[in-house]
Formats: sequence, structure tokens, C-alpha cells
Amino acid sequence: MPRPGAAVRPRDLDPAAMAAVDALLCSHVAGRARVLAEVGPELGPLVDVLDGAVSGGKRLRAAFCLWGARAATGGDLVDGAVEAAAALELFHLAALVHDDLMDRSDDRRGLPTVHRTFADRHAAAGLGGDPEAYGSAVAVLVGDLCLTWSDDLAAEAVARAGDEGPAARAVWSRMRDQVLAGQYLDVLSHSRAVSSAATSVRVLRYKSAKYTVEHPLALGATLAGACPEVLDALASFGLAVGEAFQLRDDVLGVFGDPAVTGKPVVDDVREGKRTLLVAWAEEAATPGQRAALGRHLGDPEVDVDGLAEVREVLVDSGALARVEARITELVTAAAADLSTLPLDDGSRSALDDLSSACAWRAA
Repeated sequence: MPRPGAAVRPRDLDPAAMAAVDALLCSHVAGRARVLAEVGPELGPLVDVLDGAVSGGKRLRAAFCLWGARAATGGDLVDGAVEAAAALELFHLAALVHDDLMDRSDDRRGLPTVHRTFADRHAAAGLGGDPEAYGSAVAVLVGDLCLTWSDDLAAEAVARAGDEGPAARAVWSRMRDQVLAGQYLDVLSHSRAVSSAATSVRVLRYKSAKYTVEHPLALGATLAGACPEVLDALASFGLAVGEAFQLRDDVLGVFGDPAVTGKPVVDDVREGKRTLLVAWAEEAATPGQRAALGRHLGDPEVDVDGLAEVREVLVDSGALARVEARITELVTAAAADLSTLPLDDGSRSALDDLSSACAWRAA
């Protein structure tokens, strides 16, 4: 399995299927956008933002869904898989829009976030009221549109799946509810002065890990009629890879290169994000190190010197090394789960590459 520095792009693993997902996303959003445009020309900026947002992204969740279906069939793409993969991407976009708003992030993928875009539009046009409140309100609406449109596509996937449809719908519903529950836990954790490793693990598991890998795999495999044994093995593999993905995200959130990640590296510190990286640092910190974390975590005005101080604590406490070791453990456990699955060579190789993309990515 490739180590840090490996550049695996989900789109490259199945170009034809991913092109079908892209085409469906574009056509679906264009169709819904026409309904918005019928209301009036004022909806134009909203449509433009949605068109731009849906055309980007790694398509990681779509890739796991497609390969979950193929892993269960030995290589064939079942009815409903493309629709389910596209639904996952719209669901992810909804989560990003709302998460950026809650985190007060100004940049995503090197571009202004939705709430920042519309706050800036408001200010530039000299409109009445508070630009920040306006941008926040529009972001809620954009996220809601993506969420409802994702459910439309999920319904299409279920309808095309025949007998497997009800079970696939149950996977989708469980994923949706768990993500929102995880998001709530994340918001709640920010209100607490001290981090908890156990809570941090629950947040990363339900807010991100499961819906990034485990549930997309389960959705695809369920559409393909996978047996319980295969579903269980894929779930174990998917949870391990998903947790590795989120731990890497937490590391990049403090130590990443903004030119590569597309996000300011100080955002997680300003937000006071209670990640496992932070929780382990607090556990091992000296009184002085703990005081430094207390000063800077959650400070919206923290500067580069404050960020450097937080980084120093994360390194010197051993927390960063501990997280890196945990990522390696998770990747190893995922490889062991993968070895037990009766897969064709193409599916096994693709899932192995996707695991690497999650664990060792730089963005």
C-alpha cells in the first residue's frame, strides 16, 4: 500500500463510471436550477454558485459507492449505482456548505465559501441589513437545496434497484441521520473547555468517517445484493479507512499547506475544533502547554504566532506522532479486512488505492 506522498485520484480508478456520475450531477442540478430560474432573475446568483460547486470535488464518496457495488458483483455496475453515487456527492456538498457556515470558514477549495460569497455580494451591492446575516441565510438555503436534491437522486437509485431498493434506502437514511447527529456532537464539543478523546472519536466517526467510506460502500454493495458476510467485512474496512481519512484531515487542518488544501491552515485553531489530535495533546501536555492551547484554541483572532505555538504543543506533546501511528494502524487493519473479502482483482486494487488516497493525501 502506498505511503505518504502517494497521489491517488478517485476519478482515475473508474473514468467511465465517474463521467456518468458527473453527467448526472450536472443534468440533475441544471434541471432543478431551471425551476429556480422560473421564480425570477434574482435566483441567478444562487444557480451560478450551485453550478460551480457541483462541478468540483474529489468524488471520493461516489468512488466508494461504485466500487462497493462492483465488489459485490465481481465487476458489473448495477442499476441505481450511478444515481446513488451522485446522491452522495450532493449530500456531501450540502454538508460542506452547512459545515463551512458553522465553522465560519471563508475559503473552501481555494474559493470563497457560500456564506462568504453572498455576504460579499451584499456588501458590494450596498444592500440594507447585515451582510454576514444575509450570507449565512443564503448558505442555509443552498445547503438545504443540495440536501433535498440528494434525496431526490437517492429515491431514483432506490426505484431502479428493484428488490434491493428498500434495504438501500435504509442505508441512506441511517447515513443521513448519523451525519447530522455527529455534526451536533461536534458543535457541542466546541462549547466545552476540555477535550475528550472518547468524544473526539465519536465525532470523527459519525460526522465524517462513516459517511465518507463505510456508508457509501454499504450503499453500493446493498444495491448489488451483497450477502451479510460481505457487507460486514466492507463495513469494518470502511470504518477503518474513514477514520484514517478524518484523522488525516485533522492533521492537515493544522499542518497542511493552504495552497494544496484550499483552506486557511488557521481555521481549525480559530474554531477551537476538538479533534483527537487536540485531545491527545491535552492529555500529555505540561501545565504550560495546556495553557497555550487554552489561550489559542477557539480564539477567532489567533495569528500566525499563536498557530505556531499550537503546532509546537501538538508536536512536543507527542500527539501528532500518536495520530500518525493511529492512521498507520487503521490502514493496516483495513488491509486485513480487505484480504478476507472474495473480490475480483480490479475491485481489490481500487479499494486498496482508495484507502491510500484517504490516509496519505495532502489535500
